[in-house]
Amino acid sequence: MAYEKHWANNDKINATEKQKLKMDGLEIFQKIPEYARSGFASIPKEEWPMFKWAGLYLQRPREEGYFMMRVCIPSGILNYDQVVTLAGIARDYGRGIYDITTRQAVQFHWLRIEDIPDIFERLKRVGLSTAGACGDITRNIVGNPLAGIDPDELLDTTPIVREVYETFQHNPDFSNLPRKYKVSISANQKNASNAEINCVAFTPAVKTIDGEEVKGFHVKVGGGLSSRPYLAETLDLFIRPEEVKKVTVAITTIFRDYGYREKRTRNRLKFLMADWGPERFKEKVLEYTGPLPTKGTDMLTDWNAGYFYGVHPQKQEGLNYIGLNVPMGRLTADEVLELARVSNKYGNGEIRNCSSQNLVIPHVPDDQVETLLQEEIFKRISVDPPKFIGYAVSCTGIEYCNLALVETKERMRKIAEFLDKQVEVDVPVRIHMVGCPNSCGQRQIADIGLQGIKMKSKETKELVDAFEIHVGGTLKQGGEFNRKLKGKIDSQHLPAVLKQFLLHFKEQKQPEESFHSFVHRVGVDKLQQVLDEILERTLPKVAS
Repeated sequence: MAYEKHWANNDKINATEKQKLKMDGLEIFQKIPEYARSGFASIPKEEWPMFKWAGLYLQRPREEGYFMMRVCIPSGILNYDQVVTLAGIARDYGRGIYDITTRQAVQFHWLRIEDIPDIFERLKRVGLSTAGACGDITRNIVGNPLAGIDPDELLDTTPIVREVYETFQHNPDFSNLPRKYKVSISANQKNASNAEINCVAFTPAVKTIDGEEVKGFHVKVGGGLSSRPYLAETLDLFIRPEEVKKVTVAITTIFRDYGYREKRTRNRLKFLMADWGPERFKEKVLEYTGPLPTKGTDMLTDWNAGYFYGVHPQKQEGLNYIGLNVPMGRLTADEVLELARVSNKYGNGEIRNCSSQNLVIPHVPDDQVETLLQEEIFKRISVDPPKFIGYAVSCTGIEYCNLALVETKERMRKIAEFLDKQVEVDVPVRIHMVGCPNSCGQRQIADIGLQGIKMKSKETKELVDAFEIHVGGTLKQGGEFNRKLKGKIDSQHLPAVLKQFLLHFKEQKQPEESFHSFVHRVGVDKLQQVLDEILERTLPKVAS
């Protein structure tokens, strides 16, 4: 359907909005074949940002013409042919690098414009797409990676996610949103898809209607991270499974037509929701959908942060899913091909990506589990990882990202491995490292969030990589963002500082007390004092 771009007459809209009035983001798909023939130099600079609608970012440095590509993987679920195809793209065009993102997508690097048409053709043959993986558009729809096999799911969301995903794919009615737009649909009762940090999130709920208990969803609106994080708020609505598409379209339409388009820093749905409030937002939704029931009973019981390590029985008797750790979400193409072989030999060929940057191999019969676990690949891709490497998350960092200030992925891996050798604790401690305020690594919900910055070295007076520490994030019981401790730690001393900080936690914690509970019990002021003392002992003293 056609719609009116009423903001076209607003002189205050930002430069990106003006560019989108000249060229819809999806039009880049029609231009890519010609640019592939004529080469990177033929692409006008003003069109560089439009490649995001095709899932493409120019990686650092932009002028060299290498692209990063994201591929949409709804709910993170991949079949065998899709996994093999993705591994082949990484091997043939991406220098063997295969990254799993915190939104269950797959990310490649080092792609040239000449490569893109063949990559698109390979993806199309197996039913995959990059449309909407980036840009001011509906991003990859995250969900329960165990959909259909999950003993903890209220209902199977696979067909719902597929219907909503296809509704927005290459849809010009919704290709010009004010900003990125993130949707989550999950019926996992342990909040596997991090509902509260999404723009729109459907969570499991039940309601008695006409004397019958109906399984469906509540809907949360207005979550998001970056430099001004917000937790999504629940609307007073109950949504039946068959109404999820209708409600998603209504909320997306509201965002498109009423969302802010002036300052890019205030264009996310979270700002509209914060200004309107849940009651006004609900009433606007009902204008588009017609009557909907009020809320039922929330069926979320916990938050597992997308971690499924180990061997677990599926809903299907005699079958198991196996949760595996992928350190920092990074694999090689050869490792992916080996995982595909193993999943096909012992299961049905599926591999499922988790929001924790890890993966699951499902459909493994009881009598095949032990044999599968003996495969060589599981020495690195472990079912029972150490506490720190197993719960570390990192964004892409300065290695490829133009927005990042510091290197993250390899640094976080090394720090986690160091901590596993130096500190033994009885509970996981989730450490997330990010290279800029955009927080692709979701540091606000981590037990310990490490925010990359630049600082002047006391010794050399030069700018160096440094980090700020944030503590106490969670999405349990509606969520709470972590809080910054004062002090900047240069990257050279960060491992030693974290070691001492975590040793204090180990010595002062109660048995099986989580880091989040510990922060609440002792207080941020006390932890600030502890950090101050560590920094005094650890950081070099430079004579004035």
